[in-house]
Amino acid sequence: MARYFKNDINILGCRKVFFSISLVLLIIAVGAICFRGINLGVEFQGGTNITFTNTGDVTIEQMRDACSQAGLTDPVIQTSSSGSSNGFIVRTAETDPNVAEATALQISENLALANNSYEVQTIGPDWGTSVLRSSLTAFFIAIIAIIIYISIRFEWKMSLTAILGLVHDLTIVIGIYALFQLEVTPNVIAALLTIMGYSLYDTVVSFHRINENASPDMHYSYITIANHSVNQVLARTINTTLTSLIPVLAMLFFGGDTLKDFAFAMAVGLILGSYSSFGISVPIFALWKSREVTYAKLAVKYGEGKGDFSHEKLPELTNEAEQPKSATRKVESTSEPSGGGGGKSGKAKAQGKSDK
Repeated sequence: MARYFKNDINILGCRKVFFSISLVLLIIAVGAICFRGINLGVEFQGGTNITFTNTGDVTIEQMRDACSQAGLTDPVIQTSSSGSSNGFIVRTAETDPNVAEATALQISENLALANNSYEVQTIGPDWGTSVLRSSLTAFFIAIIAIIIYISIRFEWKMSLTAILGLVHDLTIVIGIYALFQLEVTPNVIAALLTIMGYSLYDTVVSFHRINENASPDMHYSYITIANHSVNQVLARTINTTLTSLIPVLAMLFFGGDTLKDFAFAMAVGLILGSYSSFGISVPIFALWKSREVTYAKLAVKYGEGKGDFSHEKLPELTNEAEQPKSATRKVESTSEPSGGGGGKSGKAKAQGKSDK
């Protein structure tokens, strides 16, 4: 089996690089969340979204002036596009649908837009609170179920490191939204929950292969066998990620605004999920497992570096050890007849002398 290890990519040997990259990304993500905050959509805070389409050559300054003339103070205005049509999304804290409808009509009249060029969506704060509570409940239930399943199917150390990789992925995705002040909508929450499945899939596949390959009586360190296991499933991980990423990128570049919210979070999450499976979860688990007494002895005996396989010399040493024994046996077998014949001739000579 050692000859296969020679062709392995030393993925776990680069674990310090992976840890450093993840640490930098996590610091940036947490910093963005703490200092810039999460830009929650109107669905979570309550308020009104006024979506203007087919606005032609209207600039964002003109839209801001029209909103000010309509009586809006500090509205959030974002540009949007759908195909060749340009537009704007105006978000306000207004929760009265009648007032919001009148405001949208006045803005369209100020800009000389058609009456059907806008769409008003008003959501109360209670609905947003209910959505956020349901999302958090679903997240924590999923976390608990994952820990229980992986602990029963494999072991509890695998479940904790899998959750660690999952938190790593979700934190960075949310941090990107906070850093660029992208709006977090229910579609983004749905994407985050979907990311959990993709991230855990790659991790569980790697853990399953490690569980099959590892044993206390193996002639390799746990780091070595974990690296070999990751190499065995690496092609599957890449193929699965690319297959899932193609339709997501199609939604991101060619879909509408609603699909883009979902697709962007999914695209980032798919890439992070594949990366964290071999760059975070597996290395941390392998290091943790290597501290166990049984596998710590293997690490001392065989080393942890790729290609550092002391057992490769064992067959050669065994053959060399067997050769002297066989040679000795041949000498012994050869000497026995000569010794025996010499003994008989000596006795015959002695007997002849005595006869004389």
